[in-house]
Amino acid sequence: MAHQMNVLQGQPATLRNASLETEEIWQARVDLAACLRTAARLGLEEGICNHFSALVPGHPDLFLVNRLGWAFQEATASSLLICDFGGNVVAGDGVPEATAFFIHARLHKMAPRVGAAFHTHMPNATALSMVEGEPFIWAGQTALKFYGRVAVDEDYNGLALDEREGDRIAAVLGDKDILFMKNHGVMVCAPNIAEAWDDLYYLERAAEVQLKAMSTGRRLVPVAADVAAEAARQMREGDPESARMHLESVRRVLDRQDPDYRT
Repeated sequence: MAHQMNVLQGQPATLRNASLETEEIWQARVDLAACLRTAARLGLEEGICNHFSALVPGHPDLFLVNRLGWAFQEATASSLLICDFGGNVVAGDGVPEATAFFIHARLHKMAPRVGAAFHTHMPNATALSMVEGEPFIWAGQTALKFYGRVAVDEDYNGLALDEREGDRIAAVLGDKDILFMKNHGVMVCAPNIAEAWDDLYYLERAAEVQLKAMSTGRRLVPVAADVAAEAARQMREGDPESARMHLESVRRVLDRQDPDYRT
């Protein structure tokens, strides 16, 4: 299911720009690799077909992304690619998956506020993208983290294999953070890697508990709109710091159990 894009060409390590080897950029590589590894541990990926990206610190016209053909559980800091918005691999060996390029490059270019974009076919959230109506019923507290932040792409057009589809997806996202892609999966967008990870994790948990409640056959009871809005506001206030600590905990676990993600 993974598709390669002919125009993407890798460059040897000897041609890498020294400005792309700073400590800040290396930390971004480590953080993104940690998210990929942990997503695999939690079953949030699908084969070699899903992709996480993040803008390169200090380079708003470049982004990090996992490489074609590598499962999330194989990701390391050094294996991640740096690409520009024109389809060139600026640093790294290999190429990104074609839909990864067309979706993520266009999102980052058209919405500079998106510092990190995580796309998965994680099972519970994807299941909610396949049913009629809005994905969330807003009946669980975890779901309220996303109240007012969700857009739905109602028009599944097949694989995103050109810039037009990437642009369309970016336009549907608008000023929201979470995009449910009907009949497809989800896209989680955030200012940084930590917040993207935090949202991805809790989005799947919210979807999972809603599906469990739906499976009882009993009517779900949504939270009143005013209460939902206030709860969402309360969560947003603490989200950046909570997300930072969440990612730190992910790295600590990997440092003990799977430390080669840092290589």
